[in-house]
Amino acid sequence: MLSIFAFCLLVQLYFVLFVHLRLTNTQIEALPTTASKPVSVIICARNEIVNLKQYLPIVLSQNYPEFEVVVVNDRSWDGTEDYLEDLEKKYDNLKIVKILDSDKFLAGKKFAATMGIKAAKYEWMVFTDADCVPESENWLRYMQQSDREETEIILGFSPYIKTRGLLNALIRFETFFTGVNYLSFALKGMPYMGVGRNLAYKKPLFFKNKGFAAHMHIQSGDDDLFVNANANAFNTEIRISSDSQVWSEPNSSWRSYLRQKKRHFGAGKLYKSKHKFILSVQIIFQFLFYCAFTACMFFGRDAQYIAGGILLLSIIIKCFVYLKLLKRLNCGDLRWCFPILDILLFLFLSINGFFALFGKKKVNWR
Repeated sequence: MLSIFAFCLLVQLYFVLFVHLRLTNTQIEALPTTASKPVSVIICARNEIVNLKQYLPIVLSQNYPEFEVVVVNDRSWDGTEDYLEDLEKKYDNLKIVKILDSDKFLAGKKFAATMGIKAAKYEWMVFTDADCVPESENWLRYMQQSDREETEIILGFSPYIKTRGLLNALIRFETFFTGVNYLSFALKGMPYMGVGRNLAYKKPLFFKNKGFAAHMHIQSGDDDLFVNANANAFNTEIRISSDSQVWSEPNSSWRSYLRQKKRHFGAGKLYKSKHKFILSVQIIFQFLFYCAFTACMFFGRDAQYIAGGILLLSIIIKCFVYLKLLKRLNCGDLRWCFPILDILLFLFLSINGFFALFGKKKVNWR
């Protein structure tokens, strides 16, 4: 049992030291001094008037010479339409796309995003959500088209706004760890996902690969499944500077958070086989690690001491890497409870994954 426990540690250390550590050592990009080409920002909104009033003017006022903001009003009934029409009179760079209420349009956010992409007049598109606010007025400068002609996708990071309570800490830590994982694997030449709160790609790439056609039948995946299908080691870059980030409103209830994770779990089933394998190895060996440690506690005192030493070594090595990354990705306040959150997140994801397998299948995006 100690041998199994030690082997599980070695597997975990591969991801910590040979994947995630790469992100720690990556140089943070400097602010681009010029803007290369015009940009289309695309935001899908369904009954988001409160967030639009608070955050949309900030997006519309970015420090970028030529850009448009395409807001797709997806059948809202909360006054969003009137607000957008009033705002359109003030901002010349605001474009409104309205989806009418009809059974034909029950495909959800992917249909809304497709309508926004079709309406965008520029080749380079940056995606965010209605409940997101850029960290800086220079956000678009960081997420603009790369100088490398091969680059077709840019992955950004989007932390959640800090509030009080365990749920908020868990959400922000899970978002941090997910970000570390997909950004690190992108650096390693294996990009497997991105988040629609802070993502950019070329319009021709979308239409060349038939957009969301391959996974239009499921509610989620407008961001991660598109990246999973189209990103590779040569056409993908990342942005981790603080000014390249956008902050998002977190879920305020366990129920809404569970519903969100259920959508994400459903999308993960459609990842490429190699990505599903490597992600499965991560979670399985973490599960076996804690199971083996628990089992060792039922053996003699010598086994308990050795298992405790292995666990302590694991915590020390993880702290060495992740405490730096927490600070780098604007989540530094979580470092004081990192070991506890690491265990709680594993337990939560394991339980949620089980219920996602056997619960109701249909989950709406809004």
